[in-house]
Amino acid sequence: MRFTEIGQQLRAFRLESGLRADEIAARLGVSRAALYRYEKGDVIKLDTINRMAELLKISPLSLLGIGIEYYHRPIGYFERIRQVEETTDQILQIGDPLCYLVTSDGYDAALAAAVQEVSDSAGTERASVRVQAEQVLGVLADRKRAFAQRRSSIICVLSEARLVRLLDAGVVTTVPLSDRTRRLCRQAALTEVLHIAGLMEAEPMGLQFGLLASADPTGTFAILRARDRVTLAINPFRTDAMLGPPTGVAMVTAADEAIAAHQRVAEALWREARKGAAAAARLREIAAATQV
Repeated sequence: MRFTEIGQQLRAFRLESGLRADEIAARLGVSRAALYRYEKGDVIKLDTINRMAELLKISPLSLLGIGIEYYHRPIGYFERIRQVEETTDQILQIGDPLCYLVTSDGYDAALAAAVQEVSDSAGTERASVRVQAEQVLGVLADRKRAFAQRRSSIICVLSEARLVRLLDAGVVTTVPLSDRTRRLCRQAALTEVLHIAGLMEAEPMGLQFGLLASADPTGTFAILRARDRVTLAINPFRTDAMLGPPTGVAMVTAADEAIAAHQRVAEALWREARKGAAAAARLREIAAATQV
C-alpha cells in the first residue's frame, strides 16, 4: 500500500466530511496526533482504514486509491486536486471559464471580498460560513504557490459562451452580492479575460490556450499527468462554489478507460479551437462588446 497517498486521500475525505480532526480521532479511538501522522503517510492498519471509511461514509477502496473518489463539497475536491497537482507535470483542462492556476491576485481579492460580504450577512452562522470559506481560499492559495514553484505545463480549452456569461455575471455567481461587490467581481472577470488574451498572444513556454467558438463543452474535466500516474478529475464546482450550496458531485479516478475516453474528447476540442493571435483577438472583441 502507498501510505503517503492513503494519507492524502484521508485528509481530503476528512475535509469533505465536515468533521473536525478531534471528532474523527475520538470516534476511532486514536489521538489527534496519530490521525495527523496517518495523513502524513505513517503506516496504517487495514482494520483502521475500514473503520475510517465507515466513519467517513466512503468505500475502503477509495482510501486505498482504487476505483472512483467522490466529493460533494468543494473543500474536499479542491484539497484532493491540490495534492495531485504537487506531482503533476502536465494539466489538460476542458470547460472551465478560467484557468485558476494562472489567474491574477485580483481574482483572489474578488473572491475574498465576496467571502467577507456573505459571511457578514450570515447572522448566527457567520463564524461557520467564514471558517469554511477561508478554508477553501487557503487551499486555493496553496495550489497557486505550488504551481509557481513547479510550473507544470497547461493546455486549456475555453468556451466563448462561458466567457460571455463570466463577463456578464462576474467571477462570483453562486450567491447574491451588493452592487459594489458585483461590480468588483465583473471587473475581476474582465481583467482575467484580458490576461488570458495576453497569454494567448505571448504564448509563454508551457502555457497553451484554445478558444471554442461553436461547441460549448457539456462537462468540465481535467487530465493531470505525472511521471508514474494519470488522474482524471471531473469537476462540477466553480472556484466560488464554497459560497453557495453544493451543486453536484466531483469525481477523481485513475481508471484507464475513463482517461482514454476523456482524452479523445479533449483532443477533438483542441483541434477545433482557435489559438494564438486569432484567439486573443476574438477574446478582446468579446470583452469590448461586454463593456458596451
